[in-house]
Amino acid sequence: MTVRRVLVGLLVAAIGLSTIVYSWTFFILLLCIGFASLYELNGLCEIKGQPLEYPVAVFGVFGYIVLAITGHIHSWEGVLLAAVTIASFAIGMYGEQQGYFARTAYTLLAVLYIGKLLTYFVFIRQVPETGMWWSFYVVVLIALTDIFGMVVGTAIGRHQLTKISPKKTVEGSLGALVIVAAVAAGAASIPQLHITWWQGAVLGVVTSVAAQAGDLAESALKRDAGVKDAGTMIQGHGGVLDRFDSYLFGGMAFFGALHLLGILALQR
Repeated sequence: MTVRRVLVGLLVAAIGLSTIVYSWTFFILLLCIGFASLYELNGLCEIKGQPLEYPVAVFGVFGYIVLAITGHIHSWEGVLLAAVTIASFAIGMYGEQQGYFARTAYTLLAVLYIGKLLTYFVFIRQVPETGMWWSFYVVVLIALTDIFGMVVGTAIGRHQLTKISPKKTVEGSLGALVIVAAVAAGAASIPQLHITWWQGAVLGVVTSVAAQAGDLAESALKRDAGVKDAGTMIQGHGGVLDRFDSYLFGGMAFFGALHLLGILALQR
């Protein structure tokens, strides 16, 4: 099972990284991840007894990503959220009345959790001239966080990080953080990035912490639903949401750090 997990992980990584070369293939991948993750999240909500207003959620996730791609998200995000909220309330009136509030709330949360957070990868890829390099950079940092969290935790982990995810350890978390920060600092020497080693280290720390938080957040959702995995789409890794949960928080934090460090302003 471990060998299968590694091979499948490498295949997923190869496919994901290859799509970054062309922005349109990367954006199609983001849409696929968004729809698959939403399907699995709806499954978790069904287990809880209150499924999403699924067509509304699909519309919301699609709307977020498309508005980000076309550059209209700042003008139309408010309209999109209003439409999702109103549609959720309206459609819910014709379904089961028990759980009406929960279904509407879950639907809006799903759109923000998946649709909104995926748009940050669109923004990163769209950075003029260097977007492709930044996209490679952030994807690798998040992937290494997942890998070394598991490797270091398995090798020397002794202290449980949180009850939400019993197999995660303090040693694995800190080990991943240190290694990713070091890799990020070393990769700062790539000339296309135009950053110093300390800026790379900060980006690595921020991204790794956020990626681990995203993993734990999704673990909390699964624990609340009483399941081990969100789905079974990726052999050895569970579902799509299980594989990409860390990316949802990681991409947002990375993009924010680029702004806070003034990196994007300097490159424009």
